Amino acid sequence: MLLKNDDTNLFEDVHAHVKESAENLGSSGGALYIIHNDKIVTESYFGKLSQAQHSRDVQADTQFHIASVRKAYIGFAAAYAIYNGYFSIDDPIRQFVEDSHLSAYEGVTIRHLLTHTHGLRIIDGKLISEYKPGESWAYRGPSIDLLTTIIKKTTGQSVAEILNKQVFEPVGFQSSEWIKMSQPHSKIASIIRDADNPFWTETDVVDGSGMNMYVSAKELALWGYLHLKEGKWGGKQLIPREIIQMATPIQTPNPGLPIQTNGFLWFVKDTTHSFNQIGDKVPKGSYQLLGYTNVALLVIPEENIVAVRMFNRYGSSEGFDYLTNIRAFGDVVYECSKTSTTE
Repeated sequence: MLLKNDDTNLFEDVHAHVKESAENLGSSGGALYIIHNDKIVTESYFGKLSQAQHSRDVQADTQFHIASVRKAYIGFAAAYAIYNGYFSIDDPIRQFVEDSHLSAYEGVTIRHLLTHTHGLRIIDGKLISEYKPGESWAYRGPSIDLLTTIIKKTTGQSVAEILNKQVFEPVGFQSSEWIKMSQPHSKIASIIRDADNPFWTETDVVDGSGMNMYVSAKELALWGYLHLKEGKWGGKQLIPREIIQMATPIQTPNPGLPIQTNGFLWFVKDTTHSFNQIGDKVPKGSYQLLGYTNVALLVIPEENIVAVRMFNRYGSSEGFDYLTNIRAFGDVVYECSKTSTTE
């Protein structure tokens, strides 16, 4: 085992927050996994894989749909490609796309795609530019499709192939995968969602380009831990440090603007804003991703901590304020880590 268990009650407030959030969301089950000062301080599983009467309990090998948290893996693949010279962060994307004649691509670079500052949007089936690249921020889908396509075109490998070869196989991950959603296996937590949710998609494409990645709480936390340790694993430099050092600091082209700041798709804490995903108490330099399934991965380097929460509720129940909730999650994790450090 890479890390030793040192389960304490010092993170009980985080556990209480996660359990309450699950109840308010209408999730059938969930998980919480926290690594602090190189020890597993919390590992908790509760509830069922689905709302079915005889559903399996959530347990250590349960895999949750991580929705947009998968972007941390796409960001890694982009950093890998840049590190190995397949393209550069400020390359214009026009040199990689087949429909380069489209005016919407004007001025858009790889950096813009990675930091949600590209301005691209699809309206009525047409790709448009809603603002000049780098001058604003919007969370839009075209950037992910473009990134995964460019990574495959330049490296000759899909996102999934890069991750499997560079990370999953070397560290022995067995519960991090893209699955054919028409063929779910018994360890998958079923998605609880509103039938008319317009954002839900299903795919059997397993190359890392689709929103069909399922990961266990433990392996998502260890993925965050690999970033916290800048690519070190078991005392060895498994991943070139430069790859992580590209992915996790702020890469937003104009970070002084009152907009979200990102690394390679990670949300990175800088100035406190009411629109931030990351709570006000969480220190600068922390980074996080939140998925539409309310799954979250938070890394706070200043406190040497990684915190993962997992749910199986796609979207939010009526009256649930996901932004306030995720900010509170980060704040309580940070407060408990400070208490733990002083104990």
